[in-house]
Amino acid sequence: MLDKRVSSLADAVAGIHDGATILIGGFGNAGVPVELIHALIDHGARNLTVVANNAGVGRSDLARLMAMGRVRKIVCSYPRSKGSVVFEELYAARRIELELVPQGTLSERMRAAAAGLGGFYTPTAAGTKLAEGKEIRHLNGRDYVFEAPLKGDVALIMAERADRWGNLTYRLTARNFAPTMAAAADTTIVQAREIVELGAIDPEAVVTPGIFVDRLIHVPNPAPAGV
Repeated sequence: MLDKRVSSLADAVAGIHDGATILIGGFGNAGVPVELIHALIDHGARNLTVVANNAGVGRSDLARLMAMGRVRKIVCSYPRSKGSVVFEELYAARRIELELVPQGTLSERMRAAAAGLGGFYTPTAAGTKLAEGKEIRHLNGRDYVFEAPLKGDVALIMAERADRWGNLTYRLTARNFAPTMAAAADTTIVQAREIVELGAIDPEAVVTPGIFVDRLIHVPNPAPAGV
């Protein structure tokens, strides 16, 4: 029978290679897969590109991964959100590369990767430094910037409920980027607060279908982000 559950966090992140692009769910402190990030720290992969909404909070979780010198580049929308002290230190010392992407564009780039699209045009960032070096087209009286798909080798996300097939639901704003990231990565790894029997999740309530999930670990009491 199909069962995507693994027995440990170490098993969940096994095989993540140096140089991988990691999509990490979360919006501020909501929906951050804290335990999976800690497992990635213990795993030891280096030279990573991390795609996330923001560049970590405080000195734990994603911030700790960066402080350890394991992140080569971060692709995000809010690198200087409240508490992003580690990123600011690393960036000032030129020890980390930043690709700044508007939030809607970030999500759409991942969705384009999930859908197998070659990219898209958006008016967002037209006429700004973020458009430098990118193709610009003038359409219907406006300038549009071409944005390429953003694909991940691995996605790390947190779900509220899951069944063993990997069908997922989320809690409130913890949903954020997670469904798009799950579809845009070669391997999607999920920590779920609750794992239920097949059929316990109404098919109409499934947000991420199990076809997008590869590994599932039960984390009943997830730690808060940034603590």
